[in-house]
Amino acid sequence: MPLDQIDVDRDMPDYGNPQSQGSEQDQKEMSFLDHLEELRWHLIRSAISIIVIAIAVFAAGRVVFEKVVLAPKEPWFVTYQVICSLSERLCFTPPDFDLMTIALGEQFIVHLKVSVMLGIVVAFPYILFEIWRFIKPGLYPNEQKAARGFVTVCSFLFFFGVSFGYFIVSPFAVTFLAGYNVGAVSSPSLASFVNYMTMFTVPTGVVFELPVIVFFLSKIGLLYPEFMRTYRRHAFVLILILAAIITPPDVVTQFLIGVPLYALYEISIIVCKRVVAQNEKAANS
Repeated sequence: MPLDQIDVDRDMPDYGNPQSQGSEQDQKEMSFLDHLEELRWHLIRSAISIIVIAIAVFAAGRVVFEKVVLAPKEPWFVTYQVICSLSERLCFTPPDFDLMTIALGEQFIVHLKVSVMLGIVVAFPYILFEIWRFIKPGLYPNEQKAARGFVTVCSFLFFFGVSFGYFIVSPFAVTFLAGYNVGAVSSPSLASFVNYMTMFTVPTGVVFELPVIVFFLSKIGLLYPEFMRTYRRHAFVLILILAAIITPPDVVTQFLIGVPLYALYEISIIVCKRVVAQNEKAANS
């Protein structure tokens, strides 16, 4: 095309025109607002899933409390039965104690709290799915391939950690705390029991996500296996401190949660080593 036929005013952006600059800025702002709108809908769908499950749990409140929440204080709980069936020497059951409520609306508040907490726990895979749907378009194809199975792996580790805290940590902790006696009458409240059960389960599920966190930190080059091996002893001390925070001051319970956490740390070193090796291979190719 001859140069004299080119419409410069039409084909070239007018950088000196304030209206042209304003329109480009509006397009960028709309793009940012579109992302916020998309994030808002992801959060709304996640919140709806939590609310739906919480309503179902609230409706079945008595069954949920008797068969799930308060089960570790009963001798028929599966963990006590399994241990007693393995050996009579290892057999133990929690002491018989009743839960009391002090405040007028304590049972309702605790019921509501348990419903929301179980709603978050049960809806955790769907929440991760919504997070993945939001961040996936911003990843390169190789990054999407590397993060394949993100929802499945994170959900498995979370539920494994929650189950470990519920079936392993809570029976020993409840038995120790309820049986500890310095001469006073033990009458724990319903709210305190639920708070301890939450502390035994949900943080354990979050801590069990350690290999996934190490995977992403290694993927972006912030963590290396040499660093994790060098500070292995420091990590062991931190794991013991974390186990002491999550569990009551009982050596057996701290040991039960400290050993799996340290095993996860060693697994994380292997994960970090593989990810760093893949990064180096991709950089050299």
